[in-house]
Amino acid sequence: MDDEVPAVAPRLREHRRGSGLTLEAAAARVGLSPAHLSRLETGRRTPSLPMLLSLARTYGTTVSDLLGEVPEGADPIVRAERMEAQDAGGWTYWRAGGSGRAMQALRLHVPTGREGQEALVRVHPGEEWLYVTGGRLRLTLGEAVHVLGPGDAAHFDSLTPHRIAAESSGGADLLFVHTLMQSGVAGLCLGDSARNRRGMP
Repeated sequence: MDDEVPAVAPRLREHRRGSGLTLEAAAARVGLSPAHLSRLETGRRTPSLPMLLSLARTYGTTVSDLLGEVPEGADPIVRAERMEAQDAGGWTYWRAGGSGRAMQALRLHVPTGREGQEALVRVHPGEEWLYVTGGRLRLTLGEAVHVLGPGDAAHFDSLTPHRIAAESSGGADLLFVHTLMQSGVAGLCLGDSARNRRGMP
């Protein structure tokens, strides 16, 4: 990801401005401080995959677009040999769907440990679906914690506060689909620091 930061940073800024959002407004929507978002936009910090997902949703685009990946046109088929692994803050993903759609489909590897356990509780309009293909995944939905193994799936309303993390020592592999919906009110990505700033439990 480090080699991509110079390309990612200006694209983050470009998409924010294209959405008509100030640094302060965009940061508030994803639960960051303006200073943190500014560091992402200038390449002084590397965005993790959960953060890229939140920023993409806020700006009404995809992670692939934020990373400057070349769209593959209107072909509905994504061949295995064309799914290139991308790293974002320790999470690995493969784009498994076409560009310019109302949904984004990804194949994910969620690592175990500090990077994989990133304390991001996400809340946003839309839906999410995931299917575990390997390892064990911990899915937190509101106050409920679920441990999913290979073959298990989840489909939930994204307005339910949610977080995913690897439960098994080798990480977890999954298929992941989410809708790309924007909202000026409900589009939130709350980290521990954001909850502390707002006095949330």
